[in-house]
Amino acid sequence: MLTKENTVILVCGSLLLHLEAAQKKMHTDFKWIELDRDNHVEPKKMKQCIQDALNELPANFENVLVAMAYCGGSWEGITASQRVIIPNMDDCITLLLNTDDIQHANLKQMGHMYLRDSDMEQYSIKYIKKSVCQEYGMEMGTSIFGSFFQNYTNVDIIDTGVYDCYSEEFAAEAQENADLIRCPLDYVPGSNLILEKLVSGNWDEQFAVFESGSKIGKQGVYF
Repeated sequence: MLTKENTVILVCGSLLLHLEAAQKKMHTDFKWIELDRDNHVEPKKMKQCIQDALNELPANFENVLVAMAYCGGSWEGITASQRVIIPNMDDCITLLLNTDDIQHANLKQMGHMYLRDSDMEQYSIKYIKKSVCQEYGMEMGTSIFGSFFQNYTNVDIIDTGVYDCYSEEFAAEAQENADLIRCPLDYVPGSNLILEKLVSGNWDEQFAVFESGSKIGKQGVYF
């Protein structure tokens, strides 16, 4: 049984708003620990961040709910003395694109860049270009930036219903980012279903449950 005393959530910073919405809807109030999304740049850093967070948990926490996905192999090789429940999918984009109860390992379309509430400001396409050009100069930086995104054909905003992705401000910012990589902007349906199921304990085939003492392998696999 999940209780406030024996359950904690590890949440990637990119999903914090969605976790808060899931807890509110499902009437749960579990303690959560934020994992810095900056560590995604290098999976080894995220893996160490995850392992450190697990190692430092007080002994009363028997259940760890993971409000993220496998994300670049970040969970592979992790060991835990707690029971760990992870959405069984490749990354957080697939997590938000999921709208049903069917197991989907990857819902992303090739060539599509996906935007959500947390992908603005320092995590935006615009910010990436600014940073690269500051480091390498405008001419070389623009060339490098172009190479980063040359294989993208579309930019899609994920409409999960949790944030106002149709607001004039958000839409304008998204359009500006899409224009920088010369891609059309569109909306795609998403949901917060996975995180709602996670916090409510409704774990079906869309989740991997690792019992205490397990070593976590690749997506959904023990070893």
